[in-house]
Amino acid sequence: MVVPVLEEMRIQALGVIDDAAFELSPGFTAVTGETGAGKTMVVTSLGLLLGGRADAGLVRVGAKAAVVEGRIAVPEDAPAARRAVEAGAELDEGALLVTRTVSAEGRSRAHLGGRSVPVGLLGELSDDLVAVHGQTDQQGLLRPARQRRALDRFAGEAVAAPLERWRETYRRLRGVAAELEELTTRARERAQEADLLRFGLEEVAATEPRPGEDTELATEAERLGHAEALASAAATAHGALAGDPADPESVDAAALVSGAHRALDAVRAHDPALAHLADRLGEAQIVLADIAGELAGYADGLDADPLRLAAVEERRAALAQLTRKYGEDITAVLAWAEEGAARLAELEGDDDRIDGLAAERDALRAELSRLAVDLTEARQDAAKRFADAVTGELAELAMPHARVSFALRRTDDPGGLDVDGRTVAYGPHGTDEVELLLAPHPGAPARPIAKGASGGELSRVMLAVEVVFAGSAPVPTYLFDEVDAGVGGKAAVEVGRRLARLARTAQVVVVTHLPQVAAFADRHLAVRKTSEGSVTRSGVQALDGEERVRELSRMLAGQEDSELARAHAEELLDAARADR
Repeated sequence: MVVPVLEEMRIQALGVIDDAAFELSPGFTAVTGETGAGKTMVVTSLGLLLGGRADAGLVRVGAKAAVVEGRIAVPEDAPAARRAVEAGAELDEGALLVTRTVSAEGRSRAHLGGRSVPVGLLGELSDDLVAVHGQTDQQGLLRPARQRRALDRFAGEAVAAPLERWRETYRRLRGVAAELEELTTRARERAQEADLLRFGLEEVAATEPRPGEDTELATEAERLGHAEALASAAATAHGALAGDPADPESVDAAALVSGAHRALDAVRAHDPALAHLADRLGEAQIVLADIAGELAGYADGLDADPLRLAAVEERRAALAQLTRKYGEDITAVLAWAEEGAARLAELEGDDDRIDGLAAERDALRAELSRLAVDLTEARQDAAKRFADAVTGELAELAMPHARVSFALRRTDDPGGLDVDGRTVAYGPHGTDEVELLLAPHPGAPARPIAKGASGGELSRVMLAVEVVFAGSAPVPTYLFDEVDAGVGGKAAVEVGRRLARLARTAQVVVVTHLPQVAAFADRHLAVRKTSEGSVTRSGVQALDGEERVRELSRMLAGQEDSELARAHAEELLDAARADR
């Protein structure tokens, strides 16, 4: 199977490195150099390519920006390639070009396959491309939370499946518990709100208002309050239009218009214009007669009853009580009553809701109790296999008597979860506290690696863990920054041998100060500074033959031309070749 491979890198204005470019081996590449020469910048630059935090302090003094470029051969069907293409990147002859720029002001930019992308995208791709391990990663391995994640990663689906069910149930429980807590703590407020709504709805129901009733009553009250004036005005207008039946000599508008109409109608045949005016007078005569009739009916129907006026005003006062409290008019009051009834039903149903939520909470807690047992059993099984595998690797790393084990514990918590007859603390990852233990030699008690491992032992434990991971969940490239810290002699040879074996199935890049490790590399890069203290383009050199013997001699004895050191260096190279 073709896997992604970091083929080459170029570093500009990063730390002590002015401008350096180098190629990497698909197998095992060792990076060496004098202390302070800048070999750790290889790790730093790769961290930037993988979305690491940008720091303006990394930019070389006097430069405007630091630039790191990388070329990663990636199969088109690899997850990293698919994600990059989704982001608009293009593959260059089967390779992905990655660029990270950090300005002297601290601004950072990222480019992927010729396309500007968020820096976070580089971090997403890194999980599928490179595993970086340095001194800080060793310290991270000391934390129980990191050890739990390592165990879960090794266990694979056996833990991932129950853990996912646990997390989903845990999230649901948190939501139900929060809602139940809110309903319970706000019970008094809800009761007060329900009482107010109930009182208001009863008041509205007792009044029984009709839509628009307030407007109708206002109109009627205005009419009843001015009944006499309205009747007098209607009678006067009616007399002006229709005349006074008791006075034959009275002149009215209807009679005058009728006379005018007859006069014009008599001569209409002689002039069309005058005939048109006669027609209009005829229409006016009809309109005046209609108005006079309506005025007579209005006057007859006008109610001047004081009792009716009092009843209207009393009803208007009752409606005004409602509009002062619940809405600007009766239509708004009725709308409030409808919404209030719905809210009251919701509040009155909260007691049932509380009972339902409490039952759901108890069911979810019971489910978590069952899942906790399943999750712990899966972790215990994986812990045994993981510990045995790491112990086997430590035997290969010159720690033949060391034993690694895992302690899985639960902590009592009165407010926790009932599991196996105990009430224990729990969280999003289950009820287990996971701790990696090391017994470095027979008779020694198993102690947490934070307390029981020396620097060299911790380096080898971390390497052993990564080698075990490589067999269960491999990544294409491993980068180790001085994983051999605190190691020497035979142990250093075994570290080199194990890294070489890991490189048979993955790309391995190691920054090292040990010749025993560097001798096992397929490709040896040396970082050299100029007399001015910088690393130029030619400062990262691929060593072979005589140059490699000289570098190993320097690493062994500090003297490139020491015959004894050269002999030892050649012996190391021969032993490494024979081991392949």
